Amino acid sequence: MKETAVSIRREGERIWRGKCASDPKIIAELIRKRAPAAKRVVFETGPLSVCFYRALRAEKVPAICIDARHAKAALDMAPNKTDANDADGLAHLAEVGFFREVRGKGFDSMLTRTLMVARTRLVRITTEFSNQIRGLMKTFGLLVPAGKGTTFEKNVRSLLIDHEELALIVLPMLEAWRGIRIRAAKLGRQLVADARQSQACRMLISIAGIGAITATSFAKGPACVKRRRHGAPPPSEELVLTAPKDATPSPLAHSIYSAGHDPQS
Repeated sequence: MKETAVSIRREGERIWRGKCASDPKIIAELIRKRAPAAKRVVFETGPLSVCFYRALRAEKVPAICIDARHAKAALDMAPNKTDANDADGLAHLAEVGFFREVRGKGFDSMLTRTLMVARTRLVRITTEFSNQIRGLMKTFGLLVPAGKGTTFEKNVRSLLIDHEELALIVLPMLEAWRGIRIRAAKLGRQLVADARQSQACRMLISIAGIGAITATSFAKGPACVKRRRHGAPPPSEELVLTAPKDATPSPLAHSIYSAGHDPQS
């Protein structure tokens, strides 16, 4: 996505529409130039919503990320589906206030989730590699005995002793499997270390059957859930937004509702 569609409305009329580079700083400069008294800068959830929200907030822009599913009904009424029309539609929603603001994970929670996702992916890759190795060797009548980790590696190497040509194919895969397994274990140790530093995680781990991953997933989940239980609204500086799973990512469109000042030429 190279460009962002921008639409600015004031008192029921569109006063400016255009495009700019998809850079939060450039967008913030455009807003300060065209709508210095902007009340709301609205954009949909999407792949870049986390980055844009934090960057625009840092630039003192009143950024608001809204649920893409909630905005879809209004945006689908446009005769032509374009980025410019989407920006106009979001501007209408921003002006009348008919939108649902998204409140998601805090920055620390996002880092923890990224760590968990990376580790989980590496673990799955090691499993896929081991299954591939077993399948390749089975074609030649070599059945790898049950076992994981170093036991699996020893069994594979012992079966390949008298099969030099096959070893030239399988051993590189085994080395890759071993390297990925080491890195997955490293991320796992990092996850456990982070859990030990959290009092909430330590309390959860003390329960039978609860490990570091489960405890971390619950203790460092969406901050808004914890705040709702106590009835306190989440402070804006702690929010990071996540896109709904079933929302279709679309090019970012910023819509601005301003009042009190005319746009600069």
